[in-house]
Amino acid sequence: MFGIKIRIILALLLVSSIVKAQNKGTKYNIRTVAFYNVENLFDTIHNQKYDTDRTPNGKDHYTSKIYWDKINHIARVISEIGSAKAKNSPTIVGLSEIENRTVIQDLINSSYLKNKDYGIIHYDSPDERGVDVGLIYLKRYFKPVSHSSHTLYMYKPNGKRDYTRDQLLVSGILDGDLVHIIVNHWPSRSGGEMRSRPFRMAAAALNVKIIDSLQKTDSNAKIITMGDLNDDPISPSLKKVLKAKGKISALNPTDMYNPMEALFSKGLNTLAYRDNVNLFDQIILSEPFTKKDYSSYRFYQANIYNPSYLTNKEGRYKGYPFRSYSYNTYMGGYSDHFPVYIYLIKER
Repeated sequence: MFGIKIRIILALLLVSSIVKAQNKGTKYNIRTVAFYNVENLFDTIHNQKYDTDRTPNGKDHYTSKIYWDKINHIARVISEIGSAKAKNSPTIVGLSEIENRTVIQDLINSSYLKNKDYGIIHYDSPDERGVDVGLIYLKRYFKPVSHSSHTLYMYKPNGKRDYTRDQLLVSGILDGDLVHIIVNHWPSRSGGEMRSRPFRMAAAALNVKIIDSLQKTDSNAKIITMGDLNDDPISPSLKKVLKAKGKISALNPTDMYNPMEALFSKGLNTLAYRDNVNLFDQIILSEPFTKKDYSSYRFYQANIYNPSYLTNKEGRYKGYPFRSYSYNTYMGGYSDHFPVYIYLIKER
C-alpha cells in the first residue's frame, strides 16, 4: 500500500513538473539575432571603380535576372533563420558583403520579407572591394536610438593605407531592453593567415575600444558583436585581443562570451576554402547576457543555419556552402558562408 502511494505521489510530481515546464515555455518571448555574409551582393549598375565584374558586361556576366535570383535566394534564407523556435524571421540581422543601401532595400522588399517591415541601418565604407556591412531589424520589436560607423585604419609595410570595412555600432531598445550591436567584417586572410593577422588584431582592438566605451557608460551594458571575422574562435584576435571566452563559468563582469567556440570544438563550420574548414562567422555577447535574469533578455542558444538546400550534396565541395558564384560562373546557389544566429529569451 505504501509503495502504491509513493508511485502515485511520484506520478503527480511528474505531471506537475511537465505542466510547469509547459507553462514556463509559454511565458517567454524568443528573439533571433543573426548574421549573414551574403557573398558579394552587388547591383548590376556600374557606379564605382570596384564593381565592373558585377555588371552584365563584366567577368561575372551579372545580369538583372541573376541579381534578382540572388536577392530572392538570400531573402528566403533570412526569412527562415531561427523560425523553428522563434516562429518568425530574425529580429536583428547583421549583413556583410553588400554593395550599398539599395541592395538591402531590394532584399527587404522581396516577396519573402516585404510583409515583415524591416528597417535598415547602413553606412558606405572605404573598403577596397566596395563592400559594406549593414543591419536590418524588425521595427515592431527593435527601436534604434543611435548608430555610428567606426573606421579601421590599417597601413601596409610601405606606409600606404589599406582600406577595409568600417565597424557599425547600433544601439536600440529591444522590447524594453537597451542593447548594443556591433556588425563586423574583419580583414581577409589574403596573402596568408600570418601575414594578414596584424590587420585582424587591429580590427579586434577597435572592437575592444567600442566595447570599453559602452561599458564605461554602463557597466552592465548588453553588447553583441557579430560578423565575418576571418578568424576562428580560437585565433589570437579573439583570444588575445578581444579575450572572448568559450565558457560562461569563466566570465568576469566585463568579459565577452563566445558561444561559437563550443560549435567550433565540435568540428562545425560556416565556410570552407581549399579544404580548410573554418568558423569565421560568429556572434559574441557581453557577460550580462549570460545572467539568469528573466526580466530582461538573456542568451539561450547559438546555432549555424545550414539546411540541406544551402549545402553542396556531392563532388569535391560536398558539405561546403552552396555558393552563388565560382570562378566568374553563376552556380545558382546562395552564399559561400552559412548564416549564424542566437536565440535571446525574456519572460513576458
